[in-house]
Amino acid sequence: MLTLASKLKRDDGLKGSRTSATASDSTRRVSVRDKLLVKEVAELEANLPCTCKVHFPDPNKLHCFQLTVTPDEGYYQGGKFQFETEVPDAYNMVPPKVKCLTRIWHPNITETGEICLSLLREHSIDGTGWAPTRTLKILSGVYLNFSLSQDLLNFDDPLNIEAAEHHLRDKEDFRNKVDDYIKRYAR
Repeated sequence: MLTLASKLKRDDGLKGSRTSATASDSTRRVSVRDKLLVKEVAELEANLPCTCKVHFPDPNKLHCFQLTVTPDEGYYQGGKFQFETEVPDAYNMVPPKVKCLTRIWHPNITETGEICLSLLREHSIDGTGWAPTRTLKILSGVYLNFSLSQDLLNFDDPLNIEAAEHHLRDKEDFRNKVDDYIKRYAR
C-alpha cells in the first residue's frame, strides 16, 4: 500500500539524487505535517469568524499558534479568551493539542486549561474522535461554538464537575461567577 509519507520520501529521494549532496538548510525535506499545515493554516485563517483572531508567536512554526476568542453572545460575552494549539509531528494521524490559556469557569474546561472534547481525542467512546480526514479548519468551530456557547455546554459529562454542578444548582450564581472570572482573567 502506498502512503502519502512513503510517496513523499520516494519523491524526495528522486529529487535528492538529481541535486548536489551539499544541499542547504532551505532545501531540507519538509515534514508531511508542515506540508499539510501550509494549506490548512491558510484555510483556518480564511474561515475564522470576526470574533476570533489567530496569532503565530513564531511565523516559521505553523505548528504552534494561539487563537483569541472574544464572544459576542452567551455566558462568556465580553471576555477575551486565549487558546494555544500545538500540532504534533504525527499530525494528521493524531489530533492537535489545544489548551485554554485564560482562566475560565466552564464545565468542559478546567481552571488549568484542559479541554474536554471528544473531537480532540485520538480515541473517543462516542466515535466522534479525531480522524485523519479532519483539518485545522474544524478548530474555528471548536473554539467558537464548543468553548464559549451556552447552547453547547456539556453538563452530562463535564471535565470541571464543580462548574457543572454549580450551573445545575444555581444558574444565576453560575453566571455571576463567569462574569467575575471574565473581569479578573479575560480582559
